[in-house]
Amino acid sequence: MTTTKPRLRFSRKLLAIPYALFLLVFVVAPLFIIIYYAFTNGDTGKLSFENFQNFFSGTAGQSFFESSRFKTIVQSFGISIASTLLCLLIAYPVAYIIAHSGLKNQMGLLLLFIVPMWVNFVLRINALKELLSWIGIYNKSDEWNIFNTILGMVYDFLPFMILPIYTTISKIDKSYLEAARDLGAGGVSAFIKVTLPLSKAGIMSGISMVFLPSMTNYVVSNYMTFNHTKIIGAFIDECFRNDHWNLGSVTALLLLTLMFVITWLTGGFNTESDTQSRGTSLW
Repeated sequence: MTTTKPRLRFSRKLLAIPYALFLLVFVVAPLFIIIYYAFTNGDTGKLSFENFQNFFSGTAGQSFFESSRFKTIVQSFGISIASTLLCLLIAYPVAYIIAHSGLKNQMGLLLLFIVPMWVNFVLRINALKELLSWIGIYNKSDEWNIFNTILGMVYDFLPFMILPIYTTISKIDKSYLEAARDLGAGGVSAFIKVTLPLSKAGIMSGISMVFLPSMTNYVVSNYMTFNHTKIIGAFIDECFRNDHWNLGSVTALLLLTLMFVITWLTGGFNTESDTQSRGTSLW
């Protein structure tokens, strides 16, 4: 009687194992560490909500709304909103022009915006800093520091706004625009009623890729303002470097919650079967 050895069958699901291990080690484990320090007492290690209370309380007789922490949060939101709006105002016309350029090699135009991302991030920011210093607006005043920070954010995150919008616009069925024109719609009317609504998913994707990172990318604010403009990311870094892990973890957890809420409100968790919607996200 002969026995046959069981054959090892290769499944494509096995390819997910390295990715799952990567997520477990570099995403899930750090997240659990943040949650642990956010909900435990720094001295006893017991479960406590004291860290959240400390975050929303003032210091030295000041209320939370008078504290430097609240001013940092407001400043971070202001810089993030301005950076996102500027990126959108620049990116949408660029993406629209490229998508409707009629060129066979549209990716060549996109490369003009993507290639700078291949250069080291710190080198690019330093180059921009030197340019602003040569012009004479680097480290000049608080107003110029805010401007320089926003400029650095736009310079850094603009490709992340252009690519999803371009992908969305390029996948819009041209027969929709032809039908709109056949019904008497002009160029502007067809854009407002057809192109703009159908490109909303790409806009939302771009906003989510710019708004939240620009609140935390303190490297840009530090380099572009000689550490004179502080954003919430710098505050978190300062907490961890000074061994205030509980306060830093609470701040990071609140930002993660904000990210989740914004992604949910902008439809980032929705799955649509339509081919056009699937093409809106490159990330």
